[in-house]
Amino acid sequence: MADHPKPPAMRKTVPAAKRAGEPKRVQIPHGMEVASAWSWRFLVIVLAIIVIVRTLLFFELLLVPVVIAVLICALVVPTTDAMAIVMPRGLAAMLSLLGVIAVVAGLLALVGQQLASGFDDLANQVSDALGQIQDWLRTGPLHISQTELDDAIAGAQAWITSDNAHLAGRLAAVGATVGHVLAGFFVVLFTTYFLLYQGDLIWSWIVRLFPRDTREVVDGSGRAAWVSLTAFVRATVVVAFVDAVGITAVALILRVPLALPIGVLVFLGSFVPIVGATVSGSVAVLVALVAHGPLVAAFMLLGVIGVQQLEAHVLQPFLLGHAVSLHPLAVILAVSAGVVAAGIVGALIAVPVAAMLNTIVKYVTAASQPSAEP
Repeated sequence: MADHPKPPAMRKTVPAAKRAGEPKRVQIPHGMEVASAWSWRFLVIVLAIIVIVRTLLFFELLLVPVVIAVLICALVVPTTDAMAIVMPRGLAAMLSLLGVIAVVAGLLALVGQQLASGFDDLANQVSDALGQIQDWLRTGPLHISQTELDDAIAGAQAWITSDNAHLAGRLAAVGATVGHVLAGFFVVLFTTYFLLYQGDLIWSWIVRLFPRDTREVVDGSGRAAWVSLTAFVRATVVVAFVDAVGITAVALILRVPLALPIGVLVFLGSFVPIVGATVSGSVAVLVALVAHGPLVAAFMLLGVIGVQQLEAHVLQPFLLGHAVSLHPLAVILAVSAGVVAAGIVGALIAVPVAAMLNTIVKYVTAASQPSAEP
């Protein structure tokens, strides 16, 4: 019987590399391939984030007023919607904006009047306190001589006044800062008005900038983020108001000077979660220490701690806990990142921005998942 040739599938083939005498290709482990694929993608994402952050910081003078306007709009838009039922929306937006301006101007006038009436007494108390500190340094356990104290005070004064050569540059920098603040103030005014007046039209225009097949997800995620932002702003105002009233009441009971300005400072500081009210409350303790000594300062400290406990265990869980679904560690990291990126303003807007991003990610993730079959 004649031998039949083997079919091609049964023939033993030799790789082309071996036939040509070429070296064998090194096989990369599968884990290494996966790690390298994830690594270059991670580097691309980090590079994109760096470019976005640097671009935003480049336009910081414009971006910060716009963000502040968005926060103000989130706070007063319910009032505008209610007034728009009985009057044109443009007029309702204007009245809402004038109401915000009146409230801010009233707070500033109150703080100015209190500072003008109580600053002289506080300055005298500070002078007396400094004298007591000097006496303690001389007669206390340190036994510092008067000559050493005078040398230290003279050295501090010389250090403060040693850089007068750059005074013109500093004044120019202050003038530029004042100009930026004024420009930002007008940007906030106009942006807030148009967001209150034509916010839906502006958002519809932004949605149309995206590809057609993604507009529904963009619109839904944006509206969900807006709901989260409005809830956060309103809850934060309530928390800040309770903190300010509580600490101001303690300061008034203890007859601490500048109680009302301290309350306004606490109200503004409470918009920075976790750390804001604590730092502003420490100012009240310091003023009490200077004005009335360590015993009253200790009672003031207990009052600040009590208000903080009320905020942390009652107000934060019931109000901000539902408005912002963020872990306390995430809040602290967001505030820290905001301070590094944009200073005090960054600390103010870090948590609402993080809350909005969290809501957007949750919405997009839920929308991308296929719906369960019935």
